[in-house]
Amino acid sequence: MAEIQQQADSGKGGKKRAKKMSTKIDMTPMVDLAFLLLTFFMLTTTFAKPKVMQISMPVKPKDETEEQNELKASDAFTILLGENDKIYYYEGLLDATTKPQLQLSNYSADGIRKTLVDRRAQRPTTVVMIKADDKANYKNMVDILDEMTITGQKKYALVDITKEDTDLIKSSGL
Repeated sequence: MAEIQQQADSGKGGKKRAKKMSTKIDMTPMVDLAFLLLTFFMLTTTFAKPKVMQISMPVKPKDETEEQNELKASDAFTILLGENDKIYYYEGLLDATTKPQLQLSNYSADGIRKTLVDRRAQRPTTVVMIKADDKANYKNMVDILDEMTITGQKKYALVDITKEDTDLIKSSGL
């Protein structure tokens, strides 16, 4: 606590002077209080929780004989993620008999987002297949998944890119 120290009268001169009083403040209780408050606030704060994207993955079938539904070519819409932040897309399925028209797009609102919104307005049953090249960025995958959420696309699948798809990108010249 605070204590007051008194100085003795020096006895010089005939005048009697008022005693000078100096104060000494003990800071120990205040430091203790500061550390208690600091500890209290550190322990009671909630730390920032990481933001994660919700992805619903299909459940593996228990019965291996269960068949999967074939995807109609009219409902298929394929997005190919290439290197250097390039994004390609085509409508329909790629097989030996048909070679679809490959289009180049970008990640802007007038790019793939507008294409997805237009496609979904024409065919609400559209299923988007996302295929990433080995040289594509992780950021591109996150961006296209964000676009799926923004456009409200409910049916999409992350699929491995095939040799035919990479050949289509190389032969397109885009």
